[in-house]
Amino acid sequence: HVRSRRQRQMCIRDSSDSTLRLTEVFCSLQGESSWVGERTVFVRLTGCPLRCTYCDTAYAFHGGDIVAIDEVLRQVKKHAAKYVCVTGGEPLAQPNCVHLLRHLCDMGFNVSLETSGAIDIALVDLRVKRIVDLKTPSSGEQQKNLMANIQHLSARDEVKFVIGDRQDYDWAKATLAQYSLQDAVAHVLFSPVFPLEPDAKAFNYRDLADWIVADNLPVRMQLQQHKLIWGDQPGY
Repeated sequence: HVRSRRQRQMCIRDSSDSTLRLTEVFCSLQGESSWVGERTVFVRLTGCPLRCTYCDTAYAFHGGDIVAIDEVLRQVKKHAAKYVCVTGGEPLAQPNCVHLLRHLCDMGFNVSLETSGAIDIALVDLRVKRIVDLKTPSSGEQQKNLMANIQHLSARDEVKFVIGDRQDYDWAKATLAQYSLQDAVAHVLFSPVFPLEPDAKAFNYRDLADWIVADNLPVRMQLQQHKLIWGDQPGY
């Protein structure tokens, strides 16, 4: 039996619609967001179009394995956790990420998505907590922010700013006010940069705390709990 060209194209499309390039699946404690401390399964997809100066997951830029979505779901389920976080890299760089998110929601998981904010979030299932990381000036990728995403945010979602210096803080504060983000989402998160090297000078967490208090900002300061526990190890 010889398939027609159209049949072959449909077969290829169906196959690609059911796979993802996957870096890892692991279970740990959620270190960020309003779900901090929750036992969570992390699904880290491969690839990212951004190169932030403070990125701590560069190992997910390349490589990974082509894995069927059904296999990803199987790996998630075996950990018997209620919470699932899909992250990267930039997970939305793979269009099939939206299918994975929908399946996870259908299975009854509490699902969050960590995304850079550089890719349209409109197609993401509304049951997902979308955590949009708006890039600050020190990231080197501020120009990649897709500010149109803000109109798609809901009271379920969160916006994160990674703060590396006073310029970042002032930009985040101005953006918060410009878009009234505290009224658009569940939480606005200000997160200080964690040093990439053990001997690097860390951003002074107290400075950020003092600025937030002095300016009476309606935000939640968050430290990366997983790094305070395990350090900057992949897989945590």
